Amino acid sequence: MTALDTTAVRERPAGPDDAAAAQSFRDAMAQLAAPVSVITALDPDGRRRGFTASSVSSVSLDPPLILAGVALTSSCHATLTTTPEFVVNVLGAQHRDLARRFATRDADRFAGGGFAPWEDSGTPYLPDAALLVRCRTARIVRAGDHDLVLATPVEFRHGTADTAPLLWYRRGFHTARPHGA
Repeated sequence: MTALDTTAVRERPAGPDDAAAAQSFRDAMAQLAAPVSVITALDPDGRRRGFTASSVSSVSLDPPLILAGVALTSSCHATLTTTPEFVVNVLGAQHRDLARRFATRDADRFAGGGFAPWEDSGTPYLPDAALLVRCRTARIVRAGDHDLVLATPVEFRHGTADTAPLLWYRRGFHTARPHGA
């Protein structure tokens, strides 16, 4: 087994091929289907904050950890990287419009209603989500132009079994169907 070459992850000076390389990377990553979630939290003043995310993943079983990626330029970056608690609302096919609203800058993302406060913390959540994961922030890791928020899941609430998941694939929303359907 050879040692991992880490030179590719070091910062390098900008060059003429950087724009093409960035576009190639975006095109390649568009081939990865990902569940769509809305991440919600309360800012230090108690205001509800949230954004659409497709970069949510399990990291570890022992101890249980998940990660949520948030762009450094996101309007929710400061909230997500300082809050002790947040909720991952995994969306179903019926949530396309909500996913678009929470991905729109300078929109009143909670204007459409449908959210409730978690009983003992007030953190907003979407009761009809396919899955709710209430999380406690464990660690923040800088990764290029994003921060990865590592969190401990402290509570799960499952939606109905017949909820089709909302996916982000090839730069658009899609719904998975059972094989043979």
